[in-house]
Amino acid sequence: MHPHDYHYRDGMALRPAPETAQASPLWLTEPHVEQFSPWIPVRADPVRTPLTRLFDDHRWQGDEPMDAVVLAFTKIGMSRGRRMLDQALDRGIDAVEDAPPALVELFRHLDHPPEWFDAGTWERGRRLWINASLAGKTTMMLSDAMGTFVGAEVSAATGQTRRFLADFRRRELETVTWFHDVTRPGGADRHSEVFKSIVRVRLMHAQARLALRRIWGDEHFARHGNPISNAMTMGAAVTFGLLPLLFDHAHGRRVTPADLDSVMLYWAYIAHLMGVADELIPRGAVDGLQMAHHMILTAGGPTEWTDITVRAACDHLLSSNPVLRRLQIHASAPLLGLVSALTGEPLVRALLRASPFATLRLQPWEWIAGRLVHLNVAVRRIGDRLPGARRRRDARACHGDAWQRRGVALASKLAARSGVAGTPYDHHDTSVG
Repeated sequence: MHPHDYHYRDGMALRPAPETAQASPLWLTEPHVEQFSPWIPVRADPVRTPLTRLFDDHRWQGDEPMDAVVLAFTKIGMSRGRRMLDQALDRGIDAVEDAPPALVELFRHLDHPPEWFDAGTWERGRRLWINASLAGKTTMMLSDAMGTFVGAEVSAATGQTRRFLADFRRRELETVTWFHDVTRPGGADRHSEVFKSIVRVRLMHAQARLALRRIWGDEHFARHGNPISNAMTMGAAVTFGLLPLLFDHAHGRRVTPADLDSVMLYWAYIAHLMGVADELIPRGAVDGLQMAHHMILTAGGPTEWTDITVRAACDHLLSSNPVLRRLQIHASAPLLGLVSALTGEPLVRALLRASPFATLRLQPWEWIAGRLVHLNVAVRRIGDRLPGARRRRDARACHGDAWQRRGVALASKLAARSGVAGTPYDHHDTSVG
């Protein structure tokens, strides 16, 4: 066992960051500076805080309660274990006969919200997040994609598990469904379907983490830390939560510190349900922003898995006919220009470096996209000043995010063509045994 392979306890000396977690100018893009600089100092070498030091420490560990559950399920059989989990989610842990101690401990954690949780603030944060512009939410999704396919930790994990390569439609449907689910009302309710989906995704992450830890061994762990680490889960929740509002604010639609704090609590509780250790969860937006700035600049990559995954996607999407293939590549310029405008050209170039799109010109499409997304925010800013703005905001939140809902409908149709129906989040039941 590697000497850093343990779970932090209060008062312990902090572990140093893995060697691959070094600040890189690749991630210090113009959009990043625009979005973060109104709130915190933005530097090529991020300011170190107690929470960012703890973040680096927690790159070495996974989700202690759920990891223990997965190990218990490997002993009794994953199918039986999943039935126990589902029964506990539906009827409570006391209804489960012969439940493994690890499962009992998990539900002790799930059944009792932390002291810092406030249902009213959570709901306010949910509504504020949904009220962000489409451009802001698109920025968040594209930034997440960059972290997934370019960043060192996640690109290696997704590449090695081959889910985007071998089961793209199912992975796509699961992703968009989860994002829509967490915007639906009542998600903080212990007995809601949203709550249950979050826990099932948490189980899936723990299964994948155990499988990857076994495949990669101590040599990979020593350089990169734990796959799907506790730190990365928390950092992802911060960026999912705050980026849409940061984008709107940077483009003139003013956001207050109290707004950011409410959205931070909304996503902090989701992170809690996803297994992030309580000591790592930011209690306010400024702490979250410092953590996200640190995480983004030390994301590393691109990796060999970046190139493998992108080339496989190109082979799947592009025609084998050379003429049609070239036309498809050039027809993609407007879309890639949008990606560049929202995430930064250096990241787009890193993503596409080994693909047929590597030398594609992104201008004038990047400039045009930049003007269009600014217009989108401007229209929303005007709407904020018209009578009934609060009523419209609350109405938007009645059934979860409308854009995410449309994404689920589209992904469901595409998945159905590939024979995929539903999102049981059980893909990794056979990955560990």
